Amino acid sequence: MARYRAIAADLAAKIRAGEYAPGEALPPQRELSASYGVTLMTLRQALRELSDEALIVQQPGRGTFVAPTPASYQLGSLRSFTEDLRDQGYVVRTEVVSQAVRRLPTRVAARLQARTTDSGLRLERVREFGGRRAIHQVSWVAPPHGERLRDIDFTATSLYTALSELDVVVDRAAETIRPDALDDKLARLLDEPVNTPVLVSERTTSTPDGTIVVIDRATILGSMMHISTERAADRLSLRWGAGS
Repeated sequence: MARYRAIAADLAAKIRAGEYAPGEALPPQRELSASYGVTLMTLRQALRELSDEALIVQQPGRGTFVAPTPASYQLGSLRSFTEDLRDQGYVVRTEVVSQAVRRLPTRVAARLQARTTDSGLRLERVREFGGRRAIHQVSWVAPPHGERLRDIDFTATSLYTALSELDVVVDRAAETIRPDALDDKLARLLDEPVNTPVLVSERTTSTPDGTIVVIDRATILGSMMHISTERAADRLSLRWGAGS
């Protein structure tokens, strides 16, 4: 057996045995190559084998991580991505790309059923879990609530939590999901190649009287998330799954 294949098999066995946990970083390449007594080129061949088997994910400049195991996100729920993933044991990091009160673009104003002269909060975030930047999300909060949320720390607080603390009650959401591919801008933000397959979710969240409070557009790496269904005679449950 070629040396790189033997190394790949050994690392795969350690990953499957739990010696390296899902989302955990593998030792640096130089350390691994020294421990196996091979060159960096040979080690990288082994890592490519593991990547092809979807056992690891490699992030340029950051390292090599064990691929995450599946997790569920309730598509029909009004909870945030972060809340659901954290409840299942994932460590989720939120980066705020931008946060500002702005004049509503025409398309956004139409979806919020607001005037184009109105201003709302535009919140752009990236969510990272399992060692990868997996979700890009842009949210618009309708007036007058957007102005009241402009100084919230959204790295530590979810948007729905912030709204509830303002006594804004949301009880329904309409969501559509479609396949797409990363463009140049989002590829840079998510550290992925252009045209990487993604799922795009567009969601409108409303209060009990039907007033639209938030619209969201989330771009989710197709390799990290999937949708599963659970059917019964009188209901259909949809949920997100996260995994390799």
